[in-house]
Amino acid sequence: MRRSKFDQASPPVKPGSDPVLFCPAVIAFDEGQPSDYPSMGGKCSGLSQIIAAGAPVPPGFAITTHAYCEMLRVEDLRGEIATLIAQHEAGNIAAEARISSQIRDAFMRRPMPAAVAESIQAQYRLMCRSESNLPVAVRSSATTEDTPNASFAGQGDTYLWIVGEDSVIERVKACWASLYSARALAYRVGHRGARDVMMAVGVQKMIDALSSGVTMTLDPATGDRSKIVIESSWGLGELVSSGEVTPDQFYIDKILLEPIKKVISCKRVELVPDVAAGKTIHRDVEPERQDIPSIDEHQIKMIAKLAKHLERHFGQPQEIEWAIDRNRIENDGVVLLQCRPETVWSRKQSLPTNPQSKNYAVGIEGIVSTLLTPVKIRKP
Repeated sequence: MRRSKFDQASPPVKPGSDPVLFCPAVIAFDEGQPSDYPSMGGKCSGLSQIIAAGAPVPPGFAITTHAYCEMLRVEDLRGEIATLIAQHEAGNIAAEARISSQIRDAFMRRPMPAAVAESIQAQYRLMCRSESNLPVAVRSSATTEDTPNASFAGQGDTYLWIVGEDSVIERVKACWASLYSARALAYRVGHRGARDVMMAVGVQKMIDALSSGVTMTLDPATGDRSKIVIESSWGLGELVSSGEVTPDQFYIDKILLEPIKKVISCKRVELVPDVAAGKTIHRDVEPERQDIPSIDEHQIKMIAKLAKHLERHFGQPQEIEWAIDRNRIENDGVVLLQCRPETVWSRKQSLPTNPQSKNYAVGIEGIVSTLLTPVKIRKP
């Protein structure tokens, strides 16, 4: 069964009790409907939408805000959080850290409601039919995240290379708790719309990424919508967001889908999975790969083609995270990991008269770094 449901109107949940089934706790990405999107959070609803648009996405599922709300009922967790939040002092960094730690402890020491845990375990087992103990990423998906007008991106946690039902359950609780991280508390003070945010969680198959990167369906330095800009590096993309690796850059003509400019960087290190250890590790890139493009001509064209398709589908410029799955043949190995509306140029009333003006040419490095830094990684 792809969906489990429970009644939000049921009495407070006690450890070991099962609430009446009613609302969807778990929704597979490829089964998400528009009516589900508000409860799936920004990341997960975005993945469901690009699957519906025909784009290749690794399998996964959303743990909805209904499940999060049910967790708040366990031993009056909601009341304990409210009491702690009432002690919050804007600008008091030490107090924010203390309150955040106490809320996290409150989440982690409580048992997840049985019906919710069983739904998550059943969906994970369904994903594991093709591969036992499938490694997954467990990622926060806040309800105000990745929207054009308000971004909560960066406030929640992401856990990579998680294996086993019990580990997934614990990381889901940790993602819920990250809604109240010190950084998130400070953010919500200054953003009225973020005060009522709720947290969904995405569980998605981990990709053995040969390379990965970010694509924008405009030039982020100028706002030029006739171009697609791709940045890529070897392995997983977190080393780009941390500044350890300068990515390759490819400027693509949006009509012809042909490169018009390439900037190939020296990439000396990559982040790759250690299957035996169940984690990701830094690894030196072999000398012969350091100065060559991290994606080939076919992959460049496929990424650009998918990006153009999604821009047309959603009717506005998009920011897209992708990876090259070394175990995938279809679509030249390209899979999409995230897609959201572009938020920098879309907020400008009009483009500058001279697109090359230094007032606007902030550089792709600065813009794209903001696209990747929202992913906060914690080691398992």
